[in-house]
Amino acid sequence: MSIFSYNGAAIVAMAGKECVAIGSDLRFGVQMQTITCDTPKVFKIHDKLYLGLSGLLTDAQTLHQKLMFRHNLYKLREERDMKPSTFGHLLSNALYERRFGPYFAAPVVAGLEPDGTPFLCGMDTIGAIETAKDFMITGTSPESLYGMCESMWRPDMGPEELFETVAQCLMSGFDRDALAGWGAVIHVITKDKVISRTLKTRMD
Repeated sequence: MSIFSYNGAAIVAMAGKECVAIGSDLRFGVQMQTITCDTPKVFKIHDKLYLGLSGLLTDAQTLHQKLMFRHNLYKLREERDMKPSTFGHLLSNALYERRFGPYFAAPVVAGLEPDGTPFLCGMDTIGAIETAKDFMITGTSPESLYGMCESMWRPDMGPEELFETVAQCLMSGFDRDALAGWGAVIHVITKDKVISRTLKTRMD
């Protein structure tokens, strides 16, 4: 079993019209043994920027803390929040610094640029950035998540439709994965608010 499958995860980020959504499952397990069902893998950087991290949870939490430290330093120096595209490059550099002993974490960045444009990007363990205009996924159930997202995504969805689409993609995807599931949390980022909702799903 890959070290990326050790704890299990399912993360989906999707772009809409002047909004973006990111969600994850809530299961934390050690291979097939479930430990808790209240562990989201999506972290808030600021109101317009969220970070999803799948892979080894200890590395994901360490990476999140280091990135929050760097973002806070940037905010003190520049007196403004970091743009999602800037944060993507910061994350890429942080991963590339550790290329000979990488973090076992696969990140997805979702946010709104200052002009309201959705920004989505993902990368591998050494920071090779891949941007997308529609959706990004990571986790232990990529085949089923990709299939659902490709069939359900369409351009210019509003916040409510985007939430419903991400919820259905996430639940249908991790229902076919024994290493993910047990509830989900979804954040919809719009230009004036963030809507966060927790989903109850199958607990088996």
